[in-house]
Amino acid sequence: MSTHAEAIEHGHGPEAAHEALAHHFDNMEQQREAGALGMWVFIAQEVMFFGGLFLAYLVYRMQYPRAFMAASNHLDWKIGTFNTAVLIASSLTMALAVWATQVGRSRKVQVGFMAATVLLGLVFLGVKAFEYHDKYVDGLIPIAGWFNPHDPIPAGVTTGQYQMFFWLYFAMTGLHALHMIIGVGIIAPIMWMAWRGRFSPEYHGPVENFGLYWHFVDIIWIFLFPLLYLLGAHFKGGH
Repeated sequence: MSTHAEAIEHGHGPEAAHEALAHHFDNMEQQREAGALGMWVFIAQEVMFFGGLFLAYLVYRMQYPRAFMAASNHLDWKIGTFNTAVLIASSLTMALAVWATQVGRSRKVQVGFMAATVLLGLVFLGVKAFEYHDKYVDGLIPIAGWFNPHDPIPAGVTTGQYQMFFWLYFAMTGLHALHMIIGVGIIAPIMWMAWRGRFSPEYHGPVENFGLYWHFVDIIWIFLFPLLYLLGAHFKGGH
């Protein structure tokens, strides 16, 4: 971070006087755009990362449609719907946090919206932990010795096919939950900076970039919810 004197020394001009301006940028707008570009590049590689799991899901879903629909019935769509609403609400509070820093609202307003985002994220993770425990109780953890479904597997479906759905369920939702946990960890120092009054209409890049990350994580869930929870809604094979 450069001081006013360093900014003058580097020849960036009066606009460079902002304490948050790094020495290798000419002005705050250039710094903001560079940060946003970096975040979009990061999100692009995350799309490819999750894309591999979505591709695996598609391949096995087409290969074992009956098994996937039957296994999906072990997921409670009502809980999934609740968690979807929680994440949508967290995206709203995060968007409001970005807005609060962009227009220069008080630090209490900025931190308040960020705290609401964290709280909603923790609610989501708590519900997900409850779901994971429920799957453990039902013998649906896809690990040797742990996979022992209490309900009978439908006729025509092998144990391996049934297991594959839960492998993908835990891999996809687990990776998503990990991103949520990382997000909660990242926003903590940003909240501290907001409380110290670091953000303003001239400088709010960290909040804006984190907002992009949080919205991306929420969008991933919007795809996971119907693929995993609603797949077997009309399955008539029974358990």
